[in-house]
Amino acid sequence: MTSSAVEERASALSFEGLLGMDGMRHSLFSLAGARATIVVFTANGCPTARSYEDRLEALQSRWGSDGVRLVAINSNNPYLSPSDTLQEMVARSAKRGWSFPYLKDRGCEVAKSYGAICTPHAFVLDHDLKLVYSGRIDDSRTGNTVSSRDLENALAELADGRAVAVDHTEPFGCSIVW
Repeated sequence: MTSSAVEERASALSFEGLLGMDGMRHSLFSLAGARATIVVFTANGCPTARSYEDRLEALQSRWGSDGVRLVAINSNNPYLSPSDTLQEMVARSAKRGWSFPYLKDRGCEVAKSYGAICTPHAFVLDHDLKLVYSGRIDDSRTGNTVSSRDLENALAELADGRAVAVDHTEPFGCSIVW
């Protein structure tokens, strides 16, 4: 995505009223990190998304004290993907003990506004909630052979006060079940 395309998308990224696994409704503004916000579209049943669960927790653990907040959103249609019902999401979140919010995008509107195409698909917003990176988290489906930590590279550049050099990579995983 070119820088101008990133800027064009930035105005469409806000969301509100998404139900969290804590039983509360959340907005982008209520969950935003002081320095950056990572929005990751994920799913319970996708093997690729599941292989990233520990890496997502590690990202929140590593960057949370630096003012970065990770927010996971499940946009899959629960009628077509039974493992993505609200009840299954609550159970998964509790079992994993995530330190980041896990939200349900029931109408898929948030995923559509972000342009998310698969799970996982990551988006990094800066402190002004402008999109600065979209794409994959890293280049390894399993985590065993990571050679490029794309999302962390973007966060490091933001933390250093630099522009994100690579603002888009191709995400991979399971298609979002619309």
